[in-house]
Amino acid sequence: MKIGNLEFGAYPVFLAPMEDVTDIGFRLLCKRLGAAMVYSEFVAADALVRMVNRSLEKLAVCADERPVAIQIYGKEAGAVADAARIVVERAHPDVLDLNFGCPVKRVAGKGAGAGLLQDIPRMLDITRAVVDAVPVPVTVKTRLGWDDGHKVIVDLAERLQDCGIQAITIHGRTRAQMYTGEADWTLIGEVKRNPRMRIPVIGNGDIASPGRARECFERYGVDAVMVGRATFGRPWIFKEIMDELCPGQVAAEQVVRSSYPVMSDDWKIDVLKEQVLTSVRRIDEYRGILHSRRHLAASPVFKGIPNFRETRIAMLRANTLDELFVIIERAREAVRQVAQHQE
Repeated sequence: MKIGNLEFGAYPVFLAPMEDVTDIGFRLLCKRLGAAMVYSEFVAADALVRMVNRSLEKLAVCADERPVAIQIYGKEAGAVADAARIVVERAHPDVLDLNFGCPVKRVAGKGAGAGLLQDIPRMLDITRAVVDAVPVPVTVKTRLGWDDGHKVIVDLAERLQDCGIQAITIHGRTRAQMYTGEADWTLIGEVKRNPRMRIPVIGNGDIASPGRARECFERYGVDAVMVGRATFGRPWIFKEIMDELCPGQVAAEQVVRSSYPVMSDDWKIDVLKEQVLTSVRRIDEYRGILHSRRHLAASPVFKGIPNFRETRIAMLRANTLDELFVIIERAREAVRQVAQHQE
């Protein structure tokens, strides 16, 4: 599978772009655990054009996470094209991705993200403008359509391809669904089977297990799959999936300094601590913890320990590394006690 000149081989699994989630520290860890390509948080085109520092900071990229995609969104072709030029000049991404799928009201409600599914001509104008503006591969991430009565993705994918994009990622829900219900992959498969489609088709939505990833590759024929919410507190999902699809490809022993067996609960907790440390090193203590603690609170490794609600609240309130690591080690001991009891 190729995007431009980027070679990904068989069964590539990508980390989805997620606001306040896919910071550089998390991307690095997912890359080391088997993600074939990682995506930035989405960045507002208007903010980039205005040189807003918070948005410019999202363009930080390092060599160890490549290939990396930077994702931007906006509703005016000129502004999005100008933002794309800024991204390429500052970050030199391997891929420039256009967000036509974000369903949240503050984005879609203002005519950007999935809002452009109600204005296809404008979406195509933006796409053409960006393809013409930058020398890197341009890709698109979108949804099946605006709502159940307007699932336009089969025709839309062709039209976006005609604009010059080099891959398309399809989330198997409409904008109206938001993140509810089950992702519908049937239309993703129909796009892939369309004999006129020449670019890679990447499927997204409810990939939460190795078995489901394999099913989506085999049943729907997609060129890659993208994992989003299932990565929360579980960056090792990439190793789990790759161990199923391409055994031996991910040498996870080198990911963290841990004396515990790979994929054991203790090893997973050490991975989470490494995630916190990586984010702190790459950003700063306050924001690195802010990005990481939501992963800790959501991690399945802590599920089942007594009174986890109190532990979760404590994790979300922690403001220093020392404070957070004390809470994690207490949680580790609780996980061990639960495991001993189950034996």
